[in-house]
Amino acid sequence: MLGGPFAGTAVTALETAGLDPGAGGDAVVQAVQSGAMTPEVVAAMKEADHKHAEAMAQQGIDINKMNLAHTELIASTNASDRISARQREMAMKDWAPPLLAAGTTIGFFGLLIAMLFIAPPPSSHDVLTTMVGALGTGWISVVSYYFGSSAGQARQTELLAMAPAVPNGK
Repeated sequence: MLGGPFAGTAVTALETAGLDPGAGGDAVVQAVQSGAMTPEVVAAMKEADHKHAEAMAQQGIDINKMNLAHTELIASTNASDRISARQREMAMKDWAPPLLAAGTTIGFFGLLIAMLFIAPPPSSHDVLTTMVGALGTGWISVVSYYFGSSAGQARQTELLAMAPAVPNGK
């Protein structure tokens, strides 16, 4: 809620719970890290969240539907981006995406294998860890690009969970 049009109500809810609204979405993280997340603060947050949901409902705003619509919009945008990129690649007969995909895959797994057999110098440990993380993220993007993402599967699982139970499979 902090980044959307109802940020004011979310800030009020954070203030009511005794958190710093100036920290934005990081207010809860900061409270946990600083040790300020006491059982009283947790109870105050739950109460503030409940009051916030009631206030939004009184205005005719269903937060759950709003969050679901936002999630669906993002998934739709991501899917259309992948489709247009694939169509561009086919139309242009572009070799850059496959070369980048191969380089990312070789780099990621090559670095992992190298780290298994060669101990990095202590001064390079943080840099190598960052590289592995970046290459891993890039490799996930490569797999999503070529084989699709798991967003559709996650949505299917969510819809199946919401479906009414059918007794005895009938």
